[in-house]
Amino acid sequence: MALRFILLATVLLFCIAQVSSDVKIEEQNIQEVKGAKRGLLTFLDCAGLCKGRCRLHSRQKVCTRACGTCCMRCNCVPPGTSGNREKCGRCYTDMTTHGNKTKCP
Repeated sequence: MALRFILLATVLLFCIAQVSSDVKIEEQNIQEVKGAKRGLLTFLDCAGLCKGRCRLHSRQKVCTRACGTCCMRCNCVPPGTSGNREKCGRCYTDMTTHGNKTKCP
């Protein structure tokens, strides 16, 4: 009887430890966004994704800076080096500059 209790307690402690480690991993991959879009979003490597998106652009620094801003605000970078903007939704497609031109590459 005591052996069963010890075995059950060991399994229970192992399950609790596993669940708590999963929560810590999730906390590392989620950042809290404050402002107009409150909530929890998954973390994106905006610098790496924008570098890939802007690698063929004639003005890479300008493209990368604009892409980084759009990535941080919309939490998305479209696939490919150009086009596909609709894949990121209205946040990405509707963002404009002061001159009313599309901001996001």
